Amino acid sequence: MRVMVIVKATTDSEADKMPSTELLAAMGQFNEELVKAGIMQAGEGLHPSSRGKRVRFSGAKRTVIDGPFAETKELIAGFWLWKVKSMDEAVEWVRRCPNPMEGDSEIEIRQIFEAEDFGDEFTPELREQEERLRAEIEQQAGKAK
Repeated sequence: MRVMVIVKATTDSEADKMPSTELLAAMGQFNEELVKAGIMQAGEGLHPSSRGKRVRFSGAKRTVIDGPFAETKELIAGFWLWKVKSMDEAVEWVRRCPNPMEGDSEIEIRQIFEAEDFGDEFTPELREQEERLRAEIEQQAGKAK
């Protein structure tokens, strides 16, 4: 199963306060462990919401909203994509993670939908399209290296 591991924002991350060298080194070591274990597929930190945008949808109308966004506890400071055997395994890895912030922080784990989760609504044609797009993404990623 694949999961997205979401590092929640804090007032410090939203204020664009950079992590210490020690924290960066500890997170780098943790990422090394994830890669060696075959768990980590991707992971990135995000700039504060003051540099972000939101697009609100209402029928055919689109409204662009500039950051910063209010509820810090609802914002994301970074993420990983992991491939694990179970949610319990993901929890165990998160328990080993260095605290991603200087103070209190929170990490959320969410399972990623797989094709079989969509049932009959995900027709053979849609499955073929999904597979083709994934292959194209992998090919583009290979060229970018």
